[in-house]
Amino acid sequence: MNTKENAPKNTKETKKSIAEQKSGKTNKDATFNNNYQATRKNEESTNENIYEKIFNDLIEKKLILSKEIKDLESKKILLMKDIESNFSGQSENIAKQVNGFKEYLTGALQNLSQSVEKLDLVPQKMIIKPSPLDKVQKTIEDNNVSNIPALADTFKPDEEIIRKCLSDFSNQPDFYADPWKLRRSLEEIDIEMLEDWFFNMGGRGALESRGSRQKNVLISAGLISILGELYGDQFQTLILASEPERLGEWRRILQDSLGLNREDFGPNSGIVLFERAEGVIERADRLEDNDEVPLIIIDASEKNIDVPILQFPLWLAFVGTSEEIYEDLELS
Repeated sequence: MNTKENAPKNTKETKKSIAEQKSGKTNKDATFNNNYQATRKNEESTNENIYEKIFNDLIEKKLILSKEIKDLESKKILLMKDIESNFSGQSENIAKQVNGFKEYLTGALQNLSQSVEKLDLVPQKMIIKPSPLDKVQKTIEDNNVSNIPALADTFKPDEEIIRKCLSDFSNQPDFYADPWKLRRSLEEIDIEMLEDWFFNMGGRGALESRGSRQKNVLISAGLISILGELYGDQFQTLILASEPERLGEWRRILQDSLGLNREDFGPNSGIVLFERAEGVIERADRLEDNDEVPLIIIDASEKNIDVPILQFPLWLAFVGTSEEIYEDLELS
């Protein structure tokens, strides 16, 4: 009897316990889900913040790199302009000097071999004689007064020939002219300088450099061409420049301007190149002994002129500015 009464009661309690357990489990699951979702939202929010920060850092670095690239490109452009303006001109000058030195050395070796064959081994005393143009012509008149002709009148008898040649130099260049004729044209200032040298200086004096060796050589080529008309084969040009590179440049420009070849440069040819003034003086003396006329041309790089050179009838010295001499020494 008691058993039957207790059974329903236990059953109710059991069901109630099961329901409570289910309810508690459900609450735990809901709490867990809520906590998980909250944690996930926090993680997603944190990740978004991290990604946004990384993205912003990348954008900032990209902007910095773009600015640096632009700065480097600007520096590259400036550097290329500087290289083109400075180094290209100097490399061209250096190449010309090297080529000039090569030509001079080749010619010098050939001239040396020829000179050795005709070398006079007996030392001769060098005697400096006054030039025929320096001799004072004295005429005794009623009161024994001596008249000295003006130096500027030296080329007066040949003025017509000289001025015709100078006039031709202002025309278009004749690239097919005969050898020893000027194949280039001269500027007006060059012609005025030659007129001054002939008719005011009497063929002896210094002229201001035209600013470059090429222009000075071109003026000298015109001078050689005119004297060739006056003296023919009875004169020889002696060029003084103390560096082989400079002499090589003289040789190259004269060959081009006067239509010459290598055989025209040498001890027994029309033009002789010297590095020392002593050789010029000795050669000029020998020419005068043979009744020939020496023409001495001195490069603008020479700072001093030896006094014995001043005794000769025809000499031309180019006077370079201090800046021109400095640039010439810097490149040599």
